Amino acid sequence: MFSEEDLEGTFQPYDDALVVTSRIQGFLVKRVFVDQGSGAKIMYSNLYKGLGLKPEDLTKYDTPLAGFDKKIVILKGQIKLPVVTEGKEVEVNFIVVDAFSKYTAILGRPWIHVMGVVPSTLHQKIKFPFENGVAVMHVDQKAVRQCLVAAINHEIK
Repeated sequence: MFSEEDLEGTFQPYDDALVVTSRIQGFLVKRVFVDQGSGAKIMYSNLYKGLGLKPEDLTKYDTPLAGFDKKIVILKGQIKLPVVTEGKEVEVNFIVVDAFSKYTAILGRPWIHVMGVVPSTLHQKIKFPFENGVAVMHVDQKAVRQCLVAAINHEIK
């Protein structure tokens, strides 16, 4: 459950996405987008390279993926990696894509369901059951705004 107290500490006014920091493959990864509208779990090539992964680490992934502009996105393959969020670990099958994104990765509905996450864009928090209680993850509103600036700069180029 969320309350008025959960609004404390948020920058107002806002219409921010849920962007968090998670530990992927043992590395602290910023700009991870929690997307309630997506069924995919995406890792972008910059993160793939940054984690030191190699083509032989990937398994084949044949299903085409279309971007918002309806163009087909180049898929490198798929990889299963541990994702740790506020101490809770789950294995995630990421689709690795070679495309520009303001985010490093996207965690969609499958991750939300496995974690038991209840996201709130209003409160800029994510809650989920964990070890006899509820874990609370705060969204990084600064990172969200940095992502927006990165996207605008990319469009200008």
